Amino acid sequence: MAYEVKGVVARSKGAPVTVETIIVPDPGPGEAVVDVQACGVCHTDLHYREGGINDEFPFLLGHEAAGVVSAVGAGVTNVAVGDYVVLNWRAVCGECRACRRGELQYCFNTHNAAQKMTLADGTELTPALGIGAFAEKTLVHSGQCTKVNPAAPPTAAGLLGCGVMAGAGAAMNTGAVRRGESVAVFGCGGVGDAAIAGAKLAGATTIIAVDIDDRKLEWAKQFGATHTVNSRNTDAVEAIKGHTNGFGVDVAIDAVGHPAVFEQAFNARDLAGRVVLVGVPTPDMKIELPLLEIFGRGGAVKSSWYGDCLPSRDFPTLVDLYLQGRFPLDEFVSETIGIDDVEAAFEKMHHGDVLRSVVVFK
Repeated sequence: MAYEVKGVVARSKGAPVTVETIIVPDPGPGEAVVDVQACGVCHTDLHYREGGINDEFPFLLGHEAAGVVSAVGAGVTNVAVGDYVVLNWRAVCGECRACRRGELQYCFNTHNAAQKMTLADGTELTPALGIGAFAEKTLVHSGQCTKVNPAAPPTAAGLLGCGVMAGAGAAMNTGAVRRGESVAVFGCGGVGDAAIAGAKLAGATTIIAVDIDDRKLEWAKQFGATHTVNSRNTDAVEAIKGHTNGFGVDVAIDAVGHPAVFEQAFNARDLAGRVVLVGVPTPDMKIELPLLEIFGRGGAVKSSWYGDCLPSRDFPTLVDLYLQGRFPLDEFVSETIGIDDVEAAFEKMHHGDVLRSVVVFK
């Protein structure tokens, strides 16, 4: 039988979201239904609402979530009813060219549920990032469910589903921060602060937070920033060099996704340093860099997809570190809200008033 639940829908580009009745089908082969307990309000959801991802409206928003598996389809063996899971949008296929060469974190053919969730009138919904978790229940591919320790509250654990994992992974996986290294993080929202926390966890001893908002720079200190730079009124590159004996940092992370910021990150790194782009640019953005500088500085320029994470490896590890008091997931939660408050949460996000609003389902 199908399930009738409430969910947050974006019907058209730029229009305020609405809470509507959603029809969730029974899981088919390889699928699972998850009772969502909490879901973070991520900037990607706002991108969907604004038409910045694609135009496949209406969207069922939400993707940064944790909950409990309530039903599974035929052939599902990785999870069972009652399992506590964090949802992920990289359900690796195991068969594409990336998977075959052992780089599952780059899987080029990730799985989503085959069936569609719909509105009450039968209109098919496009779930954000293949998940659609601003709903009391959602249908996903079973590979999008990652079991974690149920001692972690869903308000914290669910954040690993997107922003926190993207930032922490940009530092630990893509940037491969090592003990004793120096790191600069440009942009101190949720992703940037997660990169700071990840750099601290990896053993970086100098962590420089860069933003144009003093309030965000104060937040960055909570996650491990040892120095802060307000780039609105200070030359960020010179300030970073000033904190690193004139050399620049070993790893520079752009958590904004803007050409001017990327150029700062590029110029703020030491010889043989690594630049990591984890902020998402818009399609019209372009960069221009001297080719000799790219050659002469050496090192690497990398983009970070979902923090280059492997959910089955990274989610349980970070949850365990959180439970040990070593990874500050709770600090990312600015407020908990109800399903009717998502539109207001988007407005707070736009003004930089929150790191994460988290929808809690009873």
